[in-house]
Amino acid sequence: MTQASYSAEEWTARCELAALYRLIAFYRMTDLVDTHISLRIPGDDQHFLINRYGVAFDRMRASDLVRIDKSGVVQDMKFTDLAVNAAGFVIHSAIHQAREDMACVIHTHTPAGVAVSAQKQGLLPISQHALKYYGKLSYHTYEGIALSPEERERLVSDLGMNRAMILRNHGLLAGGPGVKHAFHEIYMLERACQIQVQALSGGCELSIPSEDVCRRTTQQFMRDDSEHIISIAWDAALSLIEDQKASYTS
Repeated sequence: MTQASYSAEEWTARCELAALYRLIAFYRMTDLVDTHISLRIPGDDQHFLINRYGVAFDRMRASDLVRIDKSGVVQDMKFTDLAVNAAGFVIHSAIHQAREDMACVIHTHTPAGVAVSAQKQGLLPISQHALKYYGKLSYHTYEGIALSPEERERLVSDLGMNRAMILRNHGLLAGGPGVKHAFHEIYMLERACQIQVQALSGGCELSIPSEDVCRRTTQQFMRDDSEHIISIAWDAALSLIEDQKASYTS
């Protein structure tokens, strides 16, 4: 199928999501063909886009993305003989159905993310990156590979109103109202985890900011110009894969 096969809104969403897949690969947050990113189709609360299972993230194109409904049924005629990642459907459908403000959802299995998910204390407030999530980070207990629809209620309950969650012994999940917001959330959470793993590897006593500083820093991340910062950060990231644009928008 070509661009002409989709509405202008859906094609724009496909191109943005394909770019996001490529950036997740660029920043080495992939796990072969596993993990997944989804995006609700603008103006359509019944369908969302997810990756064609088996396509490497650094090769993802707009036309590779699969439109599925809330039941996980593939809606693209050219993909009706393919299955999407079952665990991806369970995790993402739960969030999309429960949170209108989470149009884009990213799930990763990075070494640092999984390492912190296995640490009993969770994410420590030891870096500016981590303080973005102070009091705003959820945790979900590991139940095995997310194949059971029954787990969706617990995922949603554990996430609450936060935009980021650590899946215990599993990985990270983050999202937002758009692609650029979700990217910013997962980038900052991933970097916070990387910093924590390196800090703990030294065996030294850690410096923890005061409660007042932690809470103030979290609020500073929500200041009036935060939307502008997220936008220019997204544009800067896109410039790193500018030479791939003709490919990912095909």
